[in-house]
Amino acid sequence: MATTDIRITGFGGQGVILCGYIIGKAVSIYNDQHATLTQSFGPEARGSACSAQVVVSDSRVLYPYVTAPKVLLAMSHDGYMTHKDKVAEDCVYVYEKDLVRLQEHGPKTTAYGIPATRIAEDLGRKIVLNIVMLGFFAAVTDVVPHEALRQAVESSVPSGTEELNLKAFDKGYEYGVGLKEKAELKV
Repeated sequence: MATTDIRITGFGGQGVILCGYIIGKAVSIYNDQHATLTQSFGPEARGSACSAQVVVSDSRVLYPYVTAPKVLLAMSHDGYMTHKDKVAEDCVYVYEKDLVRLQEHGPKTTAYGIPATRIAEDLGRKIVLNIVMLGFFAAVTDVVPHEALRQAVESSVPSGTEELNLKAFDKGYEYGVGLKEKAELKV
């Protein structure tokens, strides 16, 4: 039985909860697995701390809360600082490298950074940075298959924005594939 705990963190307005929702939808609807989503956010709507926790499993999820995530997807420095020490010892950090100043971690951790905000701005809409992050997440982790996540993005975003969001997803995925290929060449 494979179970993976994921924490997505950032601030309100970045689409943190939508990221968690899309991951859960991708595995439960498009990949025949199970998922739970819990969320927390400050009393303010935008700009306050926000996080989503997703448990992905091959069997029924019996405990929906994440305590030591295997993946920490960080879109803000404050979110990263809040959760960086509450992760599994072999955690994979997936982070927005222009907004998060990564600190040193244990020897079993891995970190992948992407300038998701810049990529989103290049696409014309900064608001799709979360979808860029999802494409990147699909490329650098083996948690959710690329096609399942892409289908979940397409079926979850507001009507009329599908093309832009899929383009954002693909840009993040391409960046992640390129980064992993470079890392494998160094080994």
